[in-house]
Amino acid sequence: MFHFDAERIQNKKTLHAFYFCIILLLGTGLASLYSASYAYSQRFMNDGNKLITRQLVFSAIGIVLFIISSRINLGILRKNIIILLGLSAVLCILTLVPEIGKERHGATRWIEINSVSYQPSEMVKFVLPLYLAHLFDKKGEKINDFFSGILPPVLVIGLFFTLIYIQNNFSTAVFIVINALAIFFIAGLRYRYFISAFVMIAPISILLVFTKEHRWMRIISFLRPEWEPMGAGFQVKASRDAIVSGGLLGKGIGEGTRKIASVPEIQSDFIFSSYAEETGLIGIVLFFILFAALGILGYSTALRSDTVFGRLLASGLTTMLVSQALLNVAVVSGALPATGIPLPFFSAGGSSLTTTLICAGLIANVARKGGANSGYNTFKNKNYNYSGDME
Repeated sequence: MFHFDAERIQNKKTLHAFYFCIILLLGTGLASLYSASYAYSQRFMNDGNKLITRQLVFSAIGIVLFIISSRINLGILRKNIIILLGLSAVLCILTLVPEIGKERHGATRWIEINSVSYQPSEMVKFVLPLYLAHLFDKKGEKINDFFSGILPPVLVIGLFFTLIYIQNNFSTAVFIVINALAIFFIAGLRYRYFISAFVMIAPISILLVFTKEHRWMRIISFLRPEWEPMGAGFQVKASRDAIVSGGLLGKGIGEGTRKIASVPEIQSDFIFSSYAEETGLIGIVLFFILFAALGILGYSTALRSDTVFGRLLASGLTTMLVSQALLNVAVVSGALPATGIPLPFFSAGGSSLTTTLICAGLIANVARKGGANSGYNTFKNKNYNYSGDME
């Protein structure tokens, strides 16, 4: 009994620390966006507060979704996982429908109805981990059986990869596959399957890179920045210069100058360069501390979960959030070729922000109940009712 109470207290401490971490990341992201977007909003929208006002509205929506996802019975989501998968697929297909799908920067990633837009690939980022965690929990020891344990999720992943790829959103399609493979690994899939996957995926990925001019130009610009300094490599070079100009202490919040016209899309995928210019090396260190804390708390939640489902869901979503942040920073700093991956909590965009908060809410859900509200396979040495509350 004492051990059980101590475990509950530790879970509460982890949960409260997780809440605090999310609040800090969201607050820092909003402050950074306000500073980075003011000049852009003033120039193109005739209102310096336009983007931040919109982001605040999405933040409010996201907080509501965070609360809902942190308290909903996960068993309900599991019972309706096929509906969620179907809805995600239909929304992805709608991006290709004229008058509904909206094209931006050569990609049809959004659906727009009455000036309200949404990016369906963001929904896949939390629905797919839900599905994989649910499936692997149900399969148990049969996870390594090819036809019943591996083929079904591979087909689902392949479907979403295809739907997102034909939106001309190659980076997000690859990102979703990589994070799905991470859940396969955590679930205990045999190594030989990963080797087989690599042998098949690597040549296909290389071939797909060279099907679009802008993709292979990004690769060339990454390998040879001097090849076209005012073309494909300009954005990354300008971003790197902005980061370096921040020095140790930064120029101060709101005092950065590179955001005015030097770095394209600085309010979106390249917002980290504005943040780094204004906060300097100290701000960069604090940024990594916050995401490291998010990772530690997320994986700690996964380890404490009472179900396979809870462990896979919390670890999969944590991996997704942390890896997305690291990937974005790597691109913005020139360590990886340019992609269209937003920075969680920071980049402008309601789809990304609400998805990030839903993912964080689901992790909090596992932390709050210890995975007991999954509705499946709870350990018999603890007495839970179906609603997830401990009796």
